[in-house]
Amino acid sequence: MFKMLKSLRKHAFIYTLFVKHSLMSQMEYRVNFLMGFLVETAYLFAKFLYVIIVYDAGVTMDGVPIDAILLFIGTYTMMTGLYWGLFAINFIQIPDHVRTGTLDILLTKPISLQFMMTLRSVDFGLAIPNVLGGAAMVAVGWTRLGIVVDLVTVGGFILFIGIGFFMTYTLFLIPQLLSFWFIQTSAVNDISNGLFEVNNMPMTIYSKWIQRIGVYIIPVLLITNFPSLFVLDRLNPSLFLWALLSPIIFMGITRLIWSKAIRNYNSSGG
Repeated sequence: MFKMLKSLRKHAFIYTLFVKHSLMSQMEYRVNFLMGFLVETAYLFAKFLYVIIVYDAGVTMDGVPIDAILLFIGTYTMMTGLYWGLFAINFIQIPDHVRTGTLDILLTKPISLQFMMTLRSVDFGLAIPNVLGGAAMVAVGWTRLGIVVDLVTVGGFILFIGIGFFMTYTLFLIPQLLSFWFIQTSAVNDISNGLFEVNNMPMTIYSKWIQRIGVYIIPVLLITNFPSLFVLDRLNPSLFLWALLSPIIFMGITRLIWSKAIRNYNSSGG
């Protein structure tokens, strides 16, 4: 236990160094950072226009009121910022590391290779606008629905945001690992990124079979639907239990695939 805690502290410290380095690197080219921030903010305003259209239409989806839809869209926007700002920026570099042989250098580092390859960079310009904008939409929807603000409700929402965070990491890392076996993986990556988009609306708009696949087989619907379903009291006990188990299961699957991928890797000199 002590050894595990020591390892966690070590990696937490290293991650803070990664974050500081990323921030310093982006501040060196402030114009590029500002342009990226403004472009992402423009995309965020486009999402706001989408929300306004939904509000003007006054639609409901399977009994989900219009203000509740704002919860789903806001959560999706927050998770989009976290995914692209913390994970995707690293994931998309994995095929290049494999193809060019720069992975050889990373293999010599005295820390977890998966930790370094998947968490090394942070894009603040992508993360900040979406996280703040999404949080604002969630707050507005929460207030308009009159949902009580207490330890259980807020804590549960944060818990499911954390579960979605882990599921985002595990599910969208797997397609990138195919680059250890195949040269061209762009089509698979496009499909996987497209799967993330299914979260921008309540999952009740999909058929029962799609919901089952998206919850149990390729559980992308856990990422942004479950936090909102919890605070709306629409999450049944079986889904609650599955949400607690799925990060453990899929993290184990990801680790297994990662281990096989590294064993399959041939260095640039091999």
